[in-house]
Amino acid sequence: MADSPEIVVVKDVSKRFVIRKDNSLKERVVTLGRAGKRHREEFWALRNVSMTIQAGTTVGLIGHNGSGKSTLLKVLGGILDPTTGTVARRGRIAALLELGAGFHPDLTGRENVFLNASILGLSREVTEARFPEILSFSGIGDFIDTQVKFYSSGMYVRLAFAVAVHTDPDLLLVDEVLAVGDEAFQRKCMDKIRSFQEEGRTIVLVTHSLGQVADLCDRAILLNQGEVVFDGDPRQAVVNFRNILEGRRIAEEEVAPVQAHVERDAQIVSASAHAVNRRPDEMLQTGDDLVLSVEVEHLTDTDEAWDCAIQIDSAQGQAVYATSTQLLGEQLRPSKGPRWVQFILKDTRFGAGKYFVSVSIMHKSGVHIADLPQACSFDVAYTPLAIGTVYAAPEFSDLGSLK
Repeated sequence: MADSPEIVVVKDVSKRFVIRKDNSLKERVVTLGRAGKRHREEFWALRNVSMTIQAGTTVGLIGHNGSGKSTLLKVLGGILDPTTGTVARRGRIAALLELGAGFHPDLTGRENVFLNASILGLSREVTEARFPEILSFSGIGDFIDTQVKFYSSGMYVRLAFAVAVHTDPDLLLVDEVLAVGDEAFQRKCMDKIRSFQEEGRTIVLVTHSLGQVADLCDRAILLNQGEVVFDGDPRQAVVNFRNILEGRRIAEEEVAPVQAHVERDAQIVSASAHAVNRRPDEMLQTGDDLVLSVEVEHLTDTDEAWDCAIQIDSAQGQAVYATSTQLLGEQLRPSKGPRWVQFILKDTRFGAGKYFVSVSIMHKSGVHIADLPQACSFDVAYTPLAIGTVYAAPEFSDLGSLK
């Protein structure tokens, strides 16, 4: 897409918001003047953001909550003006930026369709011709003649998306609002986005579904605290984002209040994961043996047998693998003090992405002695032939006509 024309050019854009600390109108009057500066706080949602978006590309904006994604999307759409910097755009823009944006609550769905279409530059005659398609796509039926203030959140999204995609936009801006619809409607929206891609339209997508980013986008921009920290391959952007999230999680755990001490027979000290014959910082490759090492400490002398269990979860929290010493037929007898145990998973076939390992130790009766959720994590490298949490080497045969 390097030779495609530029549809959006952003240069050194920053956006500042002023957060008022006054609790009432009376306080605002009292704090007018220089004293008022102590009662407001500046927040920079974006800092020195620059980017160029070529026509026909699909760009994903990712980052944690508060990173500036939605603010940047509104700046791209002209909803917000930047505090500093410039934004140049061309072509017709359709934006789905927040639930019900652009809808008047006292108008019916039909009236809002014509209102939104006219704002997006369509004549009444063109809107009337496309109205049956819009109504059919939205699937809201007779509710089209009901005031939208009585709509559910799903109905809002259905109608807003239907209007946006039937106005022939050159640039479609989509925020996380699609997550509100049901699964069938989400699939319909994804099919429409794919058809837009085939038609060479430009899409900028904000989503927390990292699988969608890797699957749909040609490029991903990772924001952190209002700054662009990565701009490039979507899969690498997802890896970098998950590393940021993991760093935040560890930092939050370090400052979390100390839990009340509970007397236990044992504790899980630490855990680690690495691929055999690879450096600790290298990604796991398809077919690698994965070593999971767990350090436990027995705090009491006892002859009671115990079990150790591991569970591997995807970044979405889905359990994808679990085993235990009991399932493996191992008998473990504790001795007081620290010790290491190790699981080796042979010839692994995890799909690309980040995975988290949780560890538990239990009495033979099944009673948990200690648990360490997300004790460690590992990353699996991207493979170009398939996506998902499980990898199998694919082969294809064209068997020809059945006649």
